[in-house]
Amino acid sequence: MRSNRVVLTGWARRAALGLAALAIGTAAAAAADMPLPVPAPSPYAVPLFSGWYLRGDLGGHWGVLEGAQSAAPFSSPTNSKLNQGLDVTIGAGVKTEWLRTDVTLDYISALKYQGSIVSSNDTTAKIQADTALFNGYIDLGTWYHVTPYIGLGAGAAYTDVSGYSSPGAPPFTGDTEKKRWGFAWAAMAGFAVPISRNMMVDVGYRYLNIGDVKTASDAFGAMTFKNVAGHEFRVGLRWNFDDLP
Repeated sequence: MRSNRVVLTGWARRAALGLAALAIGTAAAAAADMPLPVPAPSPYAVPLFSGWYLRGDLGGHWGVLEGAQSAAPFSSPTNSKLNQGLDVTIGAGVKTEWLRTDVTLDYISALKYQGSIVSSNDTTAKIQADTALFNGYIDLGTWYHVTPYIGLGAGAAYTDVSGYSSPGAPPFTGDTEKKRWGFAWAAMAGFAVPISRNMMVDVGYRYLNIGDVKTASDAFGAMTFKNVAGHEFRVGLRWNFDDLP
């Protein structure tokens, strides 16, 4: 009887160990098949391809020009200058990991021109421009959620020169207003900071050049404003709508 109990006990022990090993293996296999928990995305994460976006910008425009040239043989103004104005921009574009492209429409408020021929600031005009630009930007990496960038743009400018008046250079008579299309280009630099998953604040500088612009002509000629440009400091929002939940 003692030997039979020993045999029975050994068999039971081996059966119990086998069942335990089977249970552990089954549990491990089940655990391996279970999906791992997905960490919640950071609200400030910027995806490699963030898709299409809309943008809007508002800023100050400080006008500059190389000078003004009168029709021969009249004297050209000296001390030519432009004052400050307002720039409003809307646009749409697409972004990948490091490259962005967009199309923008800009309104630059009328800038007052002043120059001197007979007396100080006796030659005046207003220069207003609307531009349509195709722009490309390179994002230069992201540090502490800040992404600096540089960019270039090219397109067209629709300029309106009005309100011209001068005692010493034409045009002297008739309507002096002149509207025309011309080439425009821009260079940009700035940085963007995310404020939510689909919204970024864009702070930047832009140099915008609309080239030469003219008044209307009378029998004596027209006034040409040379290489009209502007320095702009702008703040805007970029709203990405391609990856909304």
